[in-house]
Amino acid sequence: MQQYDCDLHIHGLYSGGTSKNMVLPMLSEQAKLKGLDLLATGDILNKEWLEHVKKHLVEENGCFKEERFGTYFVLAGEINDMHNVHHIFFLPDFNSVEELRDKFRRFGKLDGNGFGRPTLNASAEQIATIVIEAGGIIGPAHAFTPYYSVFSHFDSLQSCYKSAAQEIHFIELGLSADSYFADLIEENHSKAFLTCSDAHSPWPYRIGREFVRIEMKAPKFSELKKVFEKEKERIKLNVGLDPREGKYHCTACNRCYSKYPLESAIKLNWRCPRCKGTIKKGVRDRILELAKFTEEVHPSFRPEYLHIIPLAEIIKLALNVENINSLAVQNTWHELVSAFGSEINTLVDVPIVEIADINESVAKKIESFREKRVLYIAGGGGKYGEPIICDSQEDLERKKLELRDVLECGSSFKGQKTLGEF
Repeated sequence: MQQYDCDLHIHGLYSGGTSKNMVLPMLSEQAKLKGLDLLATGDILNKEWLEHVKKHLVEENGCFKEERFGTYFVLAGEINDMHNVHHIFFLPDFNSVEELRDKFRRFGKLDGNGFGRPTLNASAEQIATIVIEAGGIIGPAHAFTPYYSVFSHFDSLQSCYKSAAQEIHFIELGLSADSYFADLIEENHSKAFLTCSDAHSPWPYRIGREFVRIEMKAPKFSELKKVFEKEKERIKLNVGLDPREGKYHCTACNRCYSKYPLESAIKLNWRCPRCKGTIKKGVRDRILELAKFTEEVHPSFRPEYLHIIPLAEIIKLALNVENINSLAVQNTWHELVSAFGSEINTLVDVPIVEIADINESVAKKIESFREKRVLYIAGGGGKYGEPIICDSQEDLERKKLELRDVLECGSSFKGQKTLGEF
C-alpha cells in the first residue's frame, strides 16, 4: 500500500471559463510541482476532450498515466441535472465512457466548446442509475454551495437520489465546508468526504488547493471504488481551505457582500437594505438548518481535516505585494519548490530553518500558518474570504479585537474548530 495525494475534480479545455492551458501535459507537469500523484481527467463525456485524453494517456493494469511527467489520471467528469444539482463521477475505462455517451446523448448536448460539464434533462436518480450500470461511481459535487448543489435544492441525499441513494458513497465538500460542518448532518456519517479543487486553471494555487490523501495499492479506479464503498479508513487526510475562505460561507449580499445573520436576512426578505442586491443564504447557515448535532462529532473512519493556504498566497502576504501573479511571488515560489520538491512538502513537511535559508520572511509566515496563527475575514455572497496570518500569538489576539466586526458572519455562531482543537 502507498499513500497518494489526489485532486479528483478539475475541468478541461472545453469547459466554460477554463484556461487555455488546461491540457493534460500541462496538468501533469503542474501536478508534480504541487505534489499531487493522481488527478481526475474531468469532462470525459465531451468528445473533443475525450480524444485529447486518449492521445495523452497510456493504460497499464487499470492505471492511466501521462507519460511525459508521470502523473496518474482517473477517468472522470461532472454533470448538471434537471434540478441544477452537480454530480461528479468516475469510470473504469474508455468502454464505459462510450456507454455513458450513448445513453446520455438523448438527455442533452455533450460535445463542443463550453460543454465540458453538460446539462442533462434527467434527474439525479436517472443519472446515478446510468453511471452505476456502466460500472462507475457517482456522488454530489461541492455538496453545499448555494446554486448548484444537492443541499441547496434538497434536504437530504435520499430525497435527491431516491432509489439510487444507497449507491452514493462519497460527497465532495466544496470550498465553503469542511469535515466539521459536513458531519453535523447525520446522513453524511456513512459517506467518504472528498476535498477537491474544481480547478479551471492548472497553476498550483488552483490545482490541488484542496486534495485528499488515499492509501491504495495503485492509483486506479478499482482502488478508489473499493475505498469509497467499503474501506473508507484508507482515506488518510482531507486537505482544504478553511471554510471561511469560501465565497459562499456566510449569508451575504451578492452585490455589496454585506453579511447578515440568517434571521435578519429572512426579515429583510432577502433584499440588502444597503444596495438593494439579493442576499444569498450561506453554506454555514444552510448546514445548520439541516444539522442534527450541535457540536463536533465524526464517524470512526473519518480522517483529520487539515486547513491549508496556497503557498503563493502565503508568499504574497510575506512579501507584502498585491498580485499573486507578480514576478516576485512567482520567482520565490519556484525557488522554494525547486529546493524542496513540491508545494505540499514546502507547506507541510520541510523544517522551518531550511525554508528560512531561502527566504526568512516566507519562513515566518509558514511557521505562523503551521502554528494556526491565522484569522479569516469570512467570504460570502460570491466573494472569497481573506486569510490574515499573524506573526505571534499576541499579534493574533490584538487583530481579533481590531477586526472583530468583520471576522465572523454577522451572527453569534462561533465557527468551526481549527485542526489544533480536534
